[in-house]
Amino acid sequence: MHMADALISPVVGGTMLFLSAGIGIYSVKKVEKDIEDNKIPLMGVMGAFVFAAQMINFSIPGTGSSGHIGGGLLLAILLGPYAGFLTMAAVLLIQAFFFADGGLLAYGANVFNLGFYTCFITYQLIFKKVTLKGFSRKTIYIACILSAAIGLQMGSLSVVLETVLSGKAELPFKSFLILMQPIHLAIGITEGFITAAVVSFVWNTRPELIERTTKGLSLGNISIKKVLVTLSLATLIIIGGLSWFASSNPDGLEWSIEKITGSDELETEGVVYSTMGKIQSFTSIFPDYSFKSEKKETEEELKDMIREEKLESNSETVLVAVIGGGITLFIALMTGFSINIYKRKKNKKQDI
Repeated sequence: MHMADALISPVVGGTMLFLSAGIGIYSVKKVEKDIEDNKIPLMGVMGAFVFAAQMINFSIPGTGSSGHIGGGLLLAILLGPYAGFLTMAAVLLIQAFFFADGGLLAYGANVFNLGFYTCFITYQLIFKKVTLKGFSRKTIYIACILSAAIGLQMGSLSVVLETVLSGKAELPFKSFLILMQPIHLAIGITEGFITAAVVSFVWNTRPELIERTTKGLSLGNISIKKVLVTLSLATLIIIGGLSWFASSNPDGLEWSIEKITGSDELETEGVVYSTMGKIQSFTSIFPDYSFKSEKKETEEELKDMIREEKLESNSETVLVAVIGGGITLFIALMTGFSINIYKRKKNKKQDI
């Protein structure tokens, strides 16, 4: 459900960027107060895991569409809502800049749609409420499925509203809404099952990690090495194994747009769009998760090349995914380390 720049106006894109940046700054301040050394590597591993998982589209039977997990709920459950939101923002930034997945103008909207609702609404009001009296396999599955499904419904509704507010007449509100909500309900339920499976594993392995994070308590000195190793191996399996079986069908957003307009992309005109396109064309060294051609394509030529040729081979996708996962791991780790270093320096000054 990554929005392209063509779906959003500069005003709406700028507003959503400002809003997401404000939530991000607030999250940094909250994380600064309780970040722990053993949570930093978990941020890195979970960032890489979500990056890999978002690459694997699963088919929605009978529709010709596909979907992938958003990952915001999973990040919130394992990291807490604030660190989860920051990790999601890092994942989406890497996807937009290096892989041309989601527009730069639409970056703030994508962060809000995929991160805010799951990390701060459904995680807080549904997942924590359902598991309030204790964890079990049953409560985990109920909480995850409800939270993921409702969170994605909110996110997909936001996409529709942001598009309508941007004045995109090609996508009438009613028609767009009727297509977006049901298909993302199916995607959300599937994400709920996947999230529950991962959370159940972590809970069985280190119940303290899930239980303390849900209550907002310190992790203390609990060892999470087994969780880190297993999730790292799972990331490699997703990249190297499941990527061969990923669906090539358009995702829910592209499918909805194509049903209405006959194409999965909208035409754009204007200095802002052309500037953003040129910047993204320059920074995206792996457009559409493939190696960029040596030929210097324009933005439109690059899109045509991706649309017509797709990937030269799936092995190329695997290699690019490994690189992307490594970049995400590094950025997420650096985010955690930077916040931790700033916290220590601030505490040191206060002690003096």
